[in-house]
Amino acid sequence: MKPEDKKRLAAEAAVDYVEADSIIGVGTGSTVNHFIDLLAAKMGDRVSAAVSSSEASSERLRGHGIKVVDLNEVRKLDLYVDGADESNARLQLIKGGGGALTREKIVAAASRKFICIADDSKLVETLGAFPLPVEVIPMARELIADALCELGGEPRLREGFVSDNGNQILDVHGLEIVDAVALETTINQLTGVVCVGLFAHRPADVLILGGDDGTRTYTAD
Repeated sequence: MKPEDKKRLAAEAAVDYVEADSIIGVGTGSTVNHFIDLLAAKMGDRVSAAVSSSEASSERLRGHGIKVVDLNEVRKLDLYVDGADESNARLQLIKGGGGALTREKIVAAASRKFICIADDSKLVETLGAFPLPVEVIPMARELIADALCELGGEPRLREGFVSDNGNQILDVHGLEIVDAVALETTINQLTGVVCVGLFAHRPADVLILGGDDGTRTYTAD
């Protein structure tokens, strides 16, 4: 089965978690695009509103006639659905391949339940094979890059990319993340870091993986 078909399976399963008249958070990326399209087809007229983590997802939601609101208007969300670049068995994630990690982390923090959807290749034993995104204030880029090198990583500027917040992203290669909570804390404390794409302090509550045999669902301990 093609990866896109696996993503669609996971996205379809996530729609079943959406309750009528709820306000939901919606993430960013190719798997989430499947979720938005399926949500609109199945129950778009029954969702009160959505908070989006990126301009691209907001545009897609509005294109389907789903109301998009600012998080400050609602404060708390019933559900957040998003993809991931990697997940371990503890449902700790690496996110930010699409560059929306800061807004994704904000929406996740505001949600009562976080459902992660992905194809089955995203489940790994140890996080870090996928480069860890770190959003940085531009003037602090090299200062932070030096600190990330000291942590054992190989930071590389994401060329030609500016986040929706107007910042740059360093993609950190070569990490083997054994203690994701500790590393998230350490990187967050570096002056000039806006956000790190480790979702360990607030992992997913549910992980839905699409595979050749259908979907598998994992829940946090």
